[in-house]
Amino acid sequence: MEKKNRLTKREYFDRVYRGGKSVANHQFVLYSHARPQLSTFRLGISVSKKLGNAVVRNRIRRMVKEIIRLNADRIPTGYDLILIARTPAVGMAYADMEKSILHVFKRASLLRRK
Repeated sequence: MEKKNRLTKREYFDRVYRGGKSVANHQFVLYSHARPQLSTFRLGISVSKKLGNAVVRNRIRRMVKEIIRLNADRIPTGYDLILIARTPAVGMAYADMEKSILHVFKRASLLRRK
């Protein structure tokens, strides 16, 4: 995932949590906040310590980043997004995780067709 697509600062996360809308499925929660002045989308990934040690958390983060990178052309620009992993995401295979992430984006109406 490119640097321009990352949500980095705490204040940006807070703005999305306060002013954004949330959609969830069993494995992920997606917060979205419209920012029409942005020329791209920005994504923050949150994986709690409750899900496992650093190895487990980083594995989930890496898989999510790769899924988003491969589907970036389907995500509309002008949004700040936060994707939060829930406990069932820990043992998921890549294909299942991709299906679940795309499902939560579709529920939020943030997924274009190929």
